[in-house]
Amino acid sequence: MSRLYVLLGKQIAHFRRQAGLTQEQLAEKTSYSVDFIGLVERGINAPTVARLQDIADVLGVEVWQLFKPVGVRESVGAGTRRKAKEKR
Repeated sequence: MSRLYVLLGKQIAHFRRQAGLTQEQLAEKTSYSVDFIGLVERGINAPTVARLQDIADVLGVEVWQLFKPVGVRESVGAGTRRKAKEKR
């Protein structure tokens, strides 16, 4: 089992619960089997890029968000901070 698959599965499960969906509902909305969704969420299987996009679309997130651990904040670059400061 790959650590990346496990992270991806946890993220999909997190966003699925946040969207108020069961595995069955996510499976129905993506036209994938409940077994497939379960294997992905447990980190045993990984979806293709096309399937990953379908899952992200149903969950209302960008694909890249599925690879970012929950609770990790985005860093703001120094250039962005400087521009914000200049606008004040």
